[in-house]
Amino acid sequence: MVCFCFLVDQRRKVRRSKPAAGTCSRCGGGASVAEMMTQTRFCYVPFYSKSWKAIICTFCGATLKSYR
Repeated sequence: MVCFCFLVDQRRKVRRSKPAAGTCSRCGGGASVAEMMTQTRFCYVPFYSKSWKAIICTFCGATLKSYR
């Protein structure tokens, strides 16, 4: 019996960001509104891409709220 394993990963990238009012509830750092891009790859070949907006912490990088 032969078994093949393929690598599937997902990357998040911040395309643009601007400061927002408020602080992070986890670490107390500042918040920013960011335009995010998620790219899913299968065997190093991207096959799905999605753009969305989120409020992220500028210090710890946590996603506080997402707008899909």
